[in-house]
Amino acid sequence: MSDWLATLARKAELRDKAGLRRDLRPRPAADPVVDLAGNDYLGLSRHPEVIAAAGAALGAYGLGATGSRLVRGTTDLHAELEKQLAAWIGTPEVLVYSSGYLANLGIVRALVTPQTTLVADEHVHASLIDGGRLSGARTVTYRHGDPAHLAEVLRDTKRAVVLTESVFSVDGDLAPLRDLHKVAREHGALLLVDDAHGLGVVEDSTAGLAGEDDVVITATLSKALGGAGGLVAGPSALVRHLIDTGRTFIFDTALPPAVTAGVLAATRIAVTSPELRVELRSRSLYAHSRLADAGLRVRLPAGGVVSVEAPSAEQAASWASACRRSGVAVGCFRPPSTPDHVSRLRLTVNVGVPRAAFEQALEKVVEAAP
Repeated sequence: MSDWLATLARKAELRDKAGLRRDLRPRPAADPVVDLAGNDYLGLSRHPEVIAAAGAALGAYGLGATGSRLVRGTTDLHAELEKQLAAWIGTPEVLVYSSGYLANLGIVRALVTPQTTLVADEHVHASLIDGGRLSGARTVTYRHGDPAHLAEVLRDTKRAVVLTESVFSVDGDLAPLRDLHKVAREHGALLLVDDAHGLGVVEDSTAGLAGEDDVVITATLSKALGGAGGLVAGPSALVRHLIDTGRTFIFDTALPPAVTAGVLAATRIAVTSPELRVELRSRSLYAHSRLADAGLRVRLPAGGVVSVEAPSAEQAASWASACRRSGVAVGCFRPPSTPDHVSRLRLTVNVGVPRAAFEQALEKVVEAAP
């Protein structure tokens, strides 16, 4: 074995010993497992109207977009989706990317200059962290969800972009966005909000800040909307800048038209079906109550993420495996995916799962607890 492969093998061995091995688990179309792991919060990925729209577009446009957005990849469906998303979110414009990860990489790079400091909540998503690394900007952190500490950090910066999520992807808590925005504005900083786990899940997940000229919103189309893709929402001048200069937009093949059509249908349903969010909230609170009553350490959820602490990475992995053997899929978050190095099971609420099956699945999670 060559030296570099031997190095990789040794690193894999160390990860195995630390309980940090990750495995791909292919699932069949008719998977019998109850899904408490995916991000299909509103159950729209299999909604008949969504499937019909995607199928019609597949027949009309073919499988792929065939090119980048600036070449041949922009269809009338892309334009309509961006228009509808902008109206829903409340910003002048929206630009759709092929993934939320690329949207975050692109927007962070677009917002920085050599003099910019990125000031990130210590729990922000990896895509924002990686965007900062690729941008070359100096990055500092502030304590999770702490506007007072943010103010302290910003006193030492001249030009800053504050990075936060709305609903945090690991713990499921909601950022104090109005307070963060007030602090950022007092210091002349921009506020970038990743709304991936809030859009369509929490009513007014961006706290009425969308449309402010010092606020930029990003989100994914792969969670509450059940599809794929990402977006940047903000002022028209920003979208113009991204179209002209954004490498993760210019050089990437566009979101397939069939997926775009499905997301467009899902957006219409999400906008006109508040009862889906009501049911999701009811289930999230029920899950918190049941797990807490069982003596588990669980954070009160703001949206559809229910985060349960595990004693260790190894026990988190064995707990998740036990759940799967009992017919329940759960998320297993271990370092380095957790910003505080605490391992967790992450349960995500999907209102497409029948209520009785959802409640039975929670009982199995409790029974399998270490």
